[in-house]
Amino acid sequence: MDDASIIELFRERNEQAITEMKRKYGKLCYYVAGNILSQREDIEECVNSAYYEIWNNIPPDNPNDFKSYMSRIVRNIAINRLKFISAEKRNPQFTVPIEEIAETVPSDYDQSVSDDVLADAISRFLRSQDEKHRNVFIRRYWLGDSLTQIAEHYGMKEKTVATYLFRTRKKLKAFLQKEGYNYE
Repeated sequence: MDDASIIELFRERNEQAITEMKRKYGKLCYYVAGNILSQREDIEECVNSAYYEIWNNIPPDNPNDFKSYMSRIVRNIAINRLKFISAEKRNPQFTVPIEEIAETVPSDYDQSVSDDVLADAISRFLRSQDEKHRNVFIRRYWLGDSLTQIAEHYGMKEKTVATYLFRTRKKLKAFLQKEGYNYE
C-alpha cells in the first residue's frame, strides 16, 4: 500500500491505517528508535507512542512525505525518552553526533526563524550534495549511526567517514551563513 493510501485511511479514522503503517515502516521505526535507545522495552514503548501520536495528528496534519514525517516523530520521541532515562547521565552514543553538529547549525536562541525554515534550508543543502555524502550525513545525524556502522555499510574506512562528515558540516555551515543565519 502506498503512503497516500495509508494517509487516507488515517483521515477516515480506519484502524487499518496503523496495521498498514506497521507493515510498511515498522522495521524502520524500530531501527530509528534502536539507534537512540538501548533497551528493547524503551524502543517498543517509543514506537508505540509514535503510532499513537500519528493516529492523533492525522488529521489535521497532512504530511507530504509520510516516511520522513513518521521517522521524525519516532526520533523525537526516542530522544525525549533518552533525556528522561539519562537525566543525570550522558549517553555518549547519541550526544556525540549532537555535539558534532551543534556548531554547524545555528543555536535556537534566535527565534526570528522557525525550525521549519531552518529544516528546509538544510534539506535544500543536502539535496545539492552528492548521494554518498548526503547518505553518510543522514545516517550519522538523523539515524544516529556510529562511524563504524557507516563505514561498514558503505565499505569505507572510519577515517574516510569522519572526513566526509567534517567536510559536509563545513559546507553546511557556509551554506547556512550564505542563507543569512548568524553564528554569534
